[in-house]
Amino acid sequence: MNVFSIKDLEQLSGIKAHTIRIWEQRYNFLKPNRTGTNIRYYSNDELKIVLNISLLNRYGYKISHIDKMDAAEMREKIVTLSHSDAQKERIVNDLIHFMIDMEVEEFEKILDKFIAAKGIEKTITDIVFSFLEKVGLLWQTNHVNPAQEHLVTNIIRQKLILGIEKTAGVPTYSKTVLMFLPEGEYHEICLLFMNYLLKVREFKVLYLGANIPVKDILYVTNLKKPAYLYSHFTAIPHNFKIEKFFTQIGAKLPNSKLVISGQLVQNYKGTIPETITIKKSLTDVLEYFKTV
Repeated sequence: MNVFSIKDLEQLSGIKAHTIRIWEQRYNFLKPNRTGTNIRYYSNDELKIVLNISLLNRYGYKISHIDKMDAAEMREKIVTLSHSDAQKERIVNDLIHFMIDMEVEEFEKILDKFIAAKGIEKTITDIVFSFLEKVGLLWQTNHVNPAQEHLVTNIIRQKLILGIEKTAGVPTYSKTVLMFLPEGEYHEICLLFMNYLLKVREFKVLYLGANIPVKDILYVTNLKKPAYLYSHFTAIPHNFKIEKFFTQIGAKLPNSKLVISGQLVQNYKGTIPETITIKKSLTDVLEYFKTV
């Protein structure tokens, strides 16, 4: 069973730890356990409760009213929230619940339902990115098991690959984009999504995938001569040196432009070769490729 700190609950729900402590004193829905040093910790079920309560509270229900609801009534109220942002948050919370409990069939069922209604692109932008952001918070505090993440991210990966396979149109864009993740980087969701976005817009894409050594990037680039390269840095290993990577690519591929996105390169302060462009978001990346 996973256990969570009050800080985890704060980050995942948006409810301040001080407020959660007040709720514990005044209401009955939270009953944390304590360590031998009197530190609060919470179960999977209590995380679910806080996520549900924060959602209802954010969209108009008073805590005193929520406290009187049983689990079934609370769920009924959540399902009937009409605001689109509330519906999206409910779905993200459900995905978190099913990931923690490793109920992969229910996780996949939610994704399939949203994809059927809204399509792959809206599913990723409206649901999956918010879900992955919350998973990232759990990673930072070591309160998610790698097996839990792998099970659900592989489901997301399969949905993206299926979407990519359906984009079978003949490319109309004359220049090729080579896509890869550097050696030691395995978080492929954003790269796959950009692959989908470019293919559905009829770009030519060469997809190398994750954990690609520089020598292989150089080999394919020199052979196929793509006009652009693209990568997304999510969780590169500690021994990966961004400046060395930039220097190698800039020196050995002077005729190819590399576009990089991802939180890990946003605050990079070192020298950036003229052939390398850093973008803040996938939207910025897509706009860049639409205008070159």
